Amino acid sequence: MSEAKGWVGPGAGERILATATSLFALHGYKGVSTREIASAAQVNEATIFRHYPRKHDLYLAVMTSGLQQLHLRGDLLASIAEARDGQAALARTFELIAKTLMEKPEILRLLHYSALELRADFDPLVRKHLSQLVEVIAHYLDPWIKRGELRCANAKTVVLTLIGIVISHDSLQRVFLGKGLGPERMFETYLGFAMAEQAATEETMVRLQHIDTAVRAIGAE
Repeated sequence: MSEAKGWVGPGAGERILATATSLFALHGYKGVSTREIASAAQVNEATIFRHYPRKHDLYLAVMTSGLQQLHLRGDLLASIAEARDGQAALARTFELIAKTLMEKPEILRLLHYSALELRADFDPLVRKHLSQLVEVIAHYLDPWIKRGELRCANAKTVVLTLIGIVISHDSLQRVFLGKGLGPERMFETYLGFAMAEQAATEETMVRLQHIDTAVRAIGAE
């Protein structure tokens, strides 16, 4: 490689980060070397180590950069609050999460690889950058739970479940159901269970009220 190719000039750091993001997203942490990244970014391998002392540091920089690019759309957040009922609010919450994550497919693939290959670093890194997003979404969903429109322990549990659907849908459906199916199919199934559980819970409450009324009537006699 010529010296010009390895020259550390303006944009070299950005080029390394962008190239590493693409290659790590395709092959994972263990599937690509710094030499391959350097070649694709048109820099010397030594240049990478000037910016990032270890391959591990480069990978963490890629993950951090990717997670920082995730932003919630204000109009979709507002639509949760403006939904006609709890079911619509849940659907709009899923739409927000899906559009936020799926606009950055490389980040989804990086999350997959990271969870498998770098678990020790993955947990605190994702918690640091995604916790605020979870908090914000849960804040908009929580009123529907308090009104009794949604039967669940708390809003964060729902949000994390929906994030799990978006992150895992591709690999699960490719293996078991075939290609070309989006996360909406998995969400429809989840929504069916959620609404069925709500209906069952409401039916149980009505029955308990009838039993209570009958017991009180017997007692009055």
